[in-house]
Amino acid sequence: MMCNPLPSPCRRFFVQQEESVLKIAIASGKGGTGKTTIAVNLALTIASLGQPVTLLDCDVEEPNCRLFLKPEITGFRPVNIPQPKVLEERCNGCGVCAHVCEYHALIVMGKQVLVFRELCHGCGACFWLCPEKAIVEEEHPIGSVEEGISHGIRFVQGQLNIGEVMSPAVIRQVRLQGEITGDCIIDSPPGTSCPVVESVRGTDFVLLVTEPTPFGLHDLTLAVGMARALSRPFAVALNRCDAGDEGVRSYCKREGIEILLSIPDDRRIAESYARGDIDLSKLPEYREVFDCCYRRIAALVKKGQNGIDQGKRGRAA
Repeated sequence: MMCNPLPSPCRRFFVQQEESVLKIAIASGKGGTGKTTIAVNLALTIASLGQPVTLLDCDVEEPNCRLFLKPEITGFRPVNIPQPKVLEERCNGCGVCAHVCEYHALIVMGKQVLVFRELCHGCGACFWLCPEKAIVEEEHPIGSVEEGISHGIRFVQGQLNIGEVMSPAVIRQVRLQGEITGDCIIDSPPGTSCPVVESVRGTDFVLLVTEPTPFGLHDLTLAVGMARALSRPFAVALNRCDAGDEGVRSYCKREGIEILLSIPDDRRIAESYARGDIDLSKLPEYREVFDCCYRRIAALVKKGQNGIDQGKRGRAA
């Protein structure tokens, strides 16, 4: 008995999961901690080693990796989600559609069905379960995915359309298109909500970027909780490490979390950032820092794949 092949998008996803070498998500509990700086420089470091690498900008509400890589865009595709359209001549107001919608995107008033498109996740439950076949699906554009190349790095970014809120759907398409071959560096959105979960889910390692301040510590604890809930191995990158207080270091020591990367509050980095150039390999002391960080992540992932659970404590003991 022959099995039916997977639908094209599903088949492509599983193939990409097998071929991708190492998927590293750069995340943080808050914005402005230096995620993009670290993501871009990790990608540049891997490229300098002669290895294939893709940088995925999954911060689809405000993607900015392109400002620093300045890639030549070679591909563009829209991102749509299916949304319900009610055929009033068939609808009898039974309410099944509203009952099965987990996101309360439909309500029934008498025989009239109201659709709140901003709440619809495009799951299709109302379409499949309507007993009167009174619902059809229409493609609704919510964003786009662009692909390009720069400095030997394959680049993929998502852009959520203005006024849209369903960023996880765009993030899924970025990862679907980006995770093909070679290492993948994922610049995640800030925070710990659904968009971040979508960008971190299924990765090999999560590098949590923070800064040594009370706010940085508070948001780091939330990000650590997320990584542990997803059973992802993780460690911390401490940006502006010579400023602030010792709260983050004390927390990491207490929790057994390794600080893999420490970047000082260096004026030269700020000046480079302001010029739109954050290639820190131009500053010799940072080239080795990022090279060691990448090699350490690769070693931790390999160690985890050999049977050591890194998901609970952050790293192997």
